[in-house]
Amino acid sequence: MYLVGLTGGIAAGKTSVAKRWVELGGYEIDADVLARRALEEGSPGLAKVVAAFGTQILNNDGELDRQKLAQVVFSSPEKRKALEAIVHPIVRRLAAEALADVPEGQIAIYTVPLLVEASVDLPFDFVVTVEAPSDKQIERMVKNRGMTSQEAGARIAAQASAAERANRADVILSSNQSLGRLLDDAELLWHDIEHRAAAK
Repeated sequence: MYLVGLTGGIAAGKTSVAKRWVELGGYEIDADVLARRALEEGSPGLAKVVAAFGTQILNNDGELDRQKLAQVVFSSPEKRKALEAIVHPIVRRLAAEALADVPEGQIAIYTVPLLVEASVDLPFDFVVTVEAPSDKQIERMVKNRGMTSQEAGARIAAQASAAERANRADVILSSNQSLGRLLDDAELLWHDIEHRAAAK
């Protein structure tokens, strides 16, 4: 297995890049999906989160209301760190289990927004970060996710800086361009990754 770490700021374009790489033959493991599994109804993770933040973060069906939880944790660095202390270890375990199931010979893509923040220490062969200027990120979050500019700014501020991600990455993909051009760049990079994997 050849392991690629794919990270980037919120609304920078990671999902679009990952989707194209899967179309080209990659095997994706998405940390956001694992984080949702970590807090499923009835899970020990959700029980710990409710104990920490109260039942107001649940909807009427007893499931996690992610918007309510976000409102709580993104208003306080201490609360955000408390949430991360619960969720990150579970996601690490689920990621290790998922990687153990990757078919032999595959290029695995671990799409992980918080690669730097969560100190992800998987044995990556190659790390890519997708970046956009913060004003573009805010514009996309307001347009596509229904956030206010203040909410979007708080999400960006809670993440590692672009410089911190770049310092961890082998390659930076810029999404400060059309989606088509970003995907063209992603495809060219994928072919380079295939060559690297073949040579490993």
